[in-house]
Amino acid sequence: MLGKSSAKRTPGGICECAHKGTVNSHNSRIYVFSEAVFGVNLPSATTSGGVTLHLKMNDSMSESYVGDFPIDDGILAKFPAGTQVISANRYGLSQWTVTARLHVKFPDGQTNRYFLKTAKGEVGRRLMEGEFHAISALHNADNFFAPKPHSWGKRNVLGPETYFFLLQYIDMSDRFPDPSQLCRRLAQLHRNSVSPTGKFGFHINTCQGKTQQLLEWESKWTDLFAKMLKHIAQEDNKTNGNWEALDQLESRIFSHVIPRLIGALEDEGRSIKPCLIHGDLWEGNTGTTFDTGNIYTFDAASFYAHNEMETGDWRCFYNNIHNKVYTRTYLKNYAPSEPKEEWDDRNRMYSIYYNILYSVNHGSQGTSIRQV
Repeated sequence: MLGKSSAKRTPGGICECAHKGTVNSHNSRIYVFSEAVFGVNLPSATTSGGVTLHLKMNDSMSESYVGDFPIDDGILAKFPAGTQVISANRYGLSQWTVTARLHVKFPDGQTNRYFLKTAKGEVGRRLMEGEFHAISALHNADNFFAPKPHSWGKRNVLGPETYFFLLQYIDMSDRFPDPSQLCRRLAQLHRNSVSPTGKFGFHINTCQGKTQQLLEWESKWTDLFAKMLKHIAQEDNKTNGNWEALDQLESRIFSHVIPRLIGALEDEGRSIKPCLIHGDLWEGNTGTTFDTGNIYTFDAASFYAHNEMETGDWRCFYNNIHNKVYTRTYLKNYAPSEPKEEWDDRNRMYSIYYNILYSVNHGSQGTSIRQV
């Protein structure tokens, strides 16, 4: 069917798509959307307030759907042939990605909703692939701790390479997570998860914010943590410039503090278990379901680590979850590792990793964190 483009402009400059649009000789549909909706800067003709997007589609797509977010064959290829789009709308806020809610109808008549994230370029590929694997690991460890991931892949568009991640859509509130439930279930995740290699790390380098972590498998946690921190420190220098005083401090940390403080966890006959952690667990990456009150987590940067690495992020003052009730409740569910008297020093060391990551991710806005 050769549809007639009947997009109407909304006050925000985003179009509401009611038909697939016109078909050109390259079998692509043409729409006009704001750049913000698609998350790319396309070298195509612009209109007042919008950008013409050339989406590659085939005839299996539904002839019409309601919404302000463009869906292409790259996304639809992840569903059974004949799946129809009911609606696709821009939904939620994200600093590093463009997000939407997708409602589809399968050939058997059943319907389902999905949360959709997209990002462009090589950074976008790392973000989407990394989060897919992180959420998959969390969901496999606890079906009710993270939404069920569906798929990730490359969008089929003419323009900058753009990638997507699809996962289960869950109606959630953004209220602060209940400390008792969150910490009990987090401790359970840490205690019950099993590293597939018996080592620390992950099979892929996940991203914390927009920054890729260095997570190659290591037998000793001390070795992995040192490599992770050194990598992030180097990224900070690239992003925010060299700071001699910080370089001197970091040199001392790598040569003396980490071997002594973190090394003590695996010294004198002691050992620690590689635990699956979320890796970016602050209040903004949690949600509480309206119907059951269950807490779900998302935007994960997971890997297998010392469980105390998780709560290092809670020490950072810019996270509201730094309220001590969370850490105290977690410690009631998962006792500190030996030497117990050094727990606070380890927590401070782990928070340094997250603080430097914050500096890298936020550039000039985050450089003040380097001084913390």
